[in-house]
Amino acid sequence: MKPSSFDVIVWGARGTLPGSGPAQTAYGTETCCVEMRIDGHRLVFDAGTGIVPLGRLLAAECVPSVDLFFSHVHYDHIMGFPFFMPLYRPGTRISVSLGHMLDHQPAGELIADFMRAPFLPIGPKVFSADIDYRTFRPGDVLRPGPGIRIGTARLNHPNGAVGYRVEHAGRVVSYVTDTEHVPGQTDEAVLSLFRDADLVFYDTSYTEAEMAKFKNYGHSSWQEGVRLAKLAGVRQLVLFHHANMRDDEALAQIEAEAQAMFPGAVAGYTGMTFSLAPALAETRVRSGG
Repeated sequence: MKPSSFDVIVWGARGTLPGSGPAQTAYGTETCCVEMRIDGHRLVFDAGTGIVPLGRLLAAECVPSVDLFFSHVHYDHIMGFPFFMPLYRPGTRISVSLGHMLDHQPAGELIADFMRAPFLPIGPKVFSADIDYRTFRPGDVLRPGPGIRIGTARLNHPNGAVGYRVEHAGRVVSYVTDTEHVPGQTDEAVLSLFRDADLVFYDTSYTEAEMAKFKNYGHSSWQEGVRLAKLAGVRQLVLFHHANMRDDEALAQIEAEAQAMFPGAVAGYTGMTFSLAPALAETRVRSGG
């Protein structure tokens, strides 16, 4: 029997805006997009600008099907979607799952509303792939393939957001971005997504000192990510959704401070790759290196 595989690739780790200028390149310039490859299944979480180069790779490999899951559809998480090449390949099967909508707008309608004039010259009707739009409720369990279980939970974010817990062959990867914690309180929904995970992506846009300034923006701090990781028994924490004002030097400093408190912490960057089968091992991959 072929051994089970579970690989995770970061295609974009920034939030709000893509990186700009030479001081914002070490961690990549792309906004949120994480790919999970599980026994031949390609799962994609969010469609920030990082999904554009991912789409080129999937098209070149003639990948027959892709499952895309949105945490929510604020611009930095969806701006790359109209430029995802598999959408334009006849015969490709793509599922698009959304569950954050507080107004209960169906997934297909929301995508069409995003891709309309005068903001874009084309709408979803231009797509050639076989697309299945799926609307779920936070708390639902999703099963995109044999042996793959995805738990979901509502996050604290303006207009709503969803966190994901992907389980396969005894391994757990959680994708929890765009959520705001309440100082001094533990978000039990987030903690349930974190519990005993091998790998967690968490919204660490701010520092604790910045939280009061950015109250109600819908984001958390790296200190809260470390606290939750320790509480939940997480093995590795990826600092994610980097604030747009943060340059490479500042991110490196935050990473060092986080590692001093929790050795399993690492700042996410484009090209970061993890393999969780048969055991968790991280391989850092940078352009040209």
